[in-house]
Amino acid sequence: MSELIDLVKQLVSIPSHEDETSVGDAIELWLNENTDAEVTRDEVGNVIAKRGHGETSLALVGHHDVVAPAAEQLDEEEYVVEERDGRIYGRGTADMKGSVAAAMIAFREADSDCELIFASFVGEETGGEGAQYAIENGFNPHYAIVGEGSTNYSKSGVTDVVIAHRGRREHEITVQGTAAHASEPEAGVNAIYQSQNVVDIYANLDFPNTKINGMSIGGSAVITKIQDGGNPSNEIPSTCILKADERTVPGVEVSYEQLTGLENVEFSTSDEFPAMECDDMDFAAAVLEASKESQDGTPEMVLKPHATDAGWLARAGTTCVVAGASEPGEAHTATESASVDVLERCYRIYRNTAESL
Repeated sequence: MSELIDLVKQLVSIPSHEDETSVGDAIELWLNENTDAEVTRDEVGNVIAKRGHGETSLALVGHHDVVAPAAEQLDEEEYVVEERDGRIYGRGTADMKGSVAAAMIAFREADSDCELIFASFVGEETGGEGAQYAIENGFNPHYAIVGEGSTNYSKSGVTDVVIAHRGRREHEITVQGTAAHASEPEAGVNAIYQSQNVVDIYANLDFPNTKINGMSIGGSAVITKIQDGGNPSNEIPSTCILKADERTVPGVEVSYEQLTGLENVEFSTSDEFPAMECDDMDFAAAVLEASKESQDGTPEMVLKPHATDAGWLARAGTTCVVAGASEPGEAHTATESASVDVLERCYRIYRNTAESL
């Protein structure tokens, strides 16, 4: 499909790591010129299009922001896009303008009995800001396929269907001590030494493990940074700040009572990305069947370690799965790429699903 490949190259060529406006303009223009859909652009830059009617609604969901490109992915201020050996290279091909383009064309082509929705959000790489804004302003489809990576998860050569993924949140733990001159350490309380209690608790936390459709998925949390409060090097620190990264699983919470019960310790949570679990296995089975019809290999229902906008949608009540072109080890890399064959496969998966509902 030369049209799909041309559209992927066009979207990937437009810088969107600092400002998604221009690529959002291109998506909006294409939808207006190539579909009969009702196309809207909200205040934060999300592009949402709707066509058709039905008792149920299916959304094909992506995002058009990207992480900052590597030096080799830039030619001065422009993004480098190359096609070779059956793949398209460039920042955003895998994560996830390739799947966005596949969804755009599937949205146009599908002959569906449901209300069909295309949505490309901003701010996914910075915490799902676009998805949250859309949800707060009434975005609530019955079903959604989020086009993040699911290719080569169960085996090489297939695009699988993700029925659950882990979430992420960041913790900040502030430990208070008492400042003193380093020549008289006994006159103070060293906040860095006091933080050892926090480190010990994290090292021995019980992380949840649950089964989804017979598959195990487990959580984790690790301390990623320890810093003092900015005191000079000849002073006992009165403050120590620890950062921790937690990976959550659907429906189960880690207990932090040991931390919150410590004296002189403040515990806060930020940068949350919710976990996702598909709550309707009939829908998951329908997407899996569409996926089987779209490729020669045998895809499976799988779990994904990475958080996506599907977490926000699922929390708001939308039944979600994840299916997209990105393969493990492609997103955010200096050699990021997507397979042409897989991009065309994703187009078929999205279209086949829409026409099966």
